[in-house]
Amino acid sequence: MSENKNVLFENQEGIGIITINRPKALNALNIDVFNELSPLLDEIAKDNSIRVVIITGSGEKSFVAGADITYMLPMSSPEGKAWGEVGQGVFNKIEKLPQPVIAAINGFALGGGCELAMACDIRIASEKAKFGQPEVGLGIIPGFAGTQRLPRLVGKGRAKELLFTGDMIDAQEAYRIGLVNKVVSPEELMDAAKGMAKKIMKHAPYAVQLCKEAVNVGMEVDLETGSKYEGALFGVTCATEDKKEGMTAFVEKRKPNFTGK
Repeated sequence: MSENKNVLFENQEGIGIITINRPKALNALNIDVFNELSPLLDEIAKDNSIRVVIITGSGEKSFVAGADITYMLPMSSPEGKAWGEVGQGVFNKIEKLPQPVIAAINGFALGGGCELAMACDIRIASEKAKFGQPEVGLGIIPGFAGTQRLPRLVGKGRAKELLFTGDMIDAQEAYRIGLVNKVVSPEELMDAAKGMAKKIMKHAPYAVQLCKEAVNVGMEVDLETGSKYEGALFGVTCATEDKKEGMTAFVEKRKPNFTGK
C-alpha cells in the first residue's frame, strides 16, 4: 500500500498502523485526509494479513486537533451537510472494519479528532492527551457523529456537559468517565498499543472479528434481538477450523495454532 502525504500506512507483522500526517496543522482533518483515508480503509478491510489496526497522529503534540477550520469557514449549509456526510462515512468505515481498531492518542483529540478516536474500538491515551468537543464555541455542533458516539461511551449526562460547555479534559478525566481504556506515558504509547494488538492477535482472528460485529450490532438493538444475533454468530464460529483447533489445544494443554479459517 502506498504512503500518501496526509495519511501514512505501515503493516508491521500484521499490525496496520495508520498515521494522520499533517503535523504543521496539528493533523487537522480536511478533504485531502479523507480522500486518502477512505480507499486505504477499503484496502485494509480486504487484507487478511492485517489482524489489528492502530490509528495515531504524526508528531508529539496532536492526535487530530479537529477538522480544519479555515477549510470549513466559507461553507454554506448544504456544503456543511455534505462535509459531515463525508466525515461520517469515513468514520463509519473505521467502526465497521472487520479488524479491531486501537486509537493511540498522543496529544490533542478535539472536535473531529475526538470523533475519530470514538469511532475506534479501543482508545489508549498518552498522559499528555487532551479531549473535547469544542464546536459550540465556533457556532456549530459536531458533524462526524460526536453527539451520537459520545453519549454511547460516557452516558448522556456527561456527554451533554462536554458538548454544551465545550470543555477540554485531560487523559485522566477521560479515563475516569470511560472515554479511554488506558492512560500511559508518552514514551510508552505506541508500545502499549502494539502490546494490546499482539494480545488480540494471539486469539482466533475470525472469532475476534465476530465479537466486534456482535457488540456493534447489539448496541443498536434491544437485548433480546442482540442476544439472538450473538447466538447466530456463535453458531458460525462452531463451524470453523479455529474452533476445533482452540478446543483441541485446550484439551491437550497446548497453545493453539489459529489460521483464521
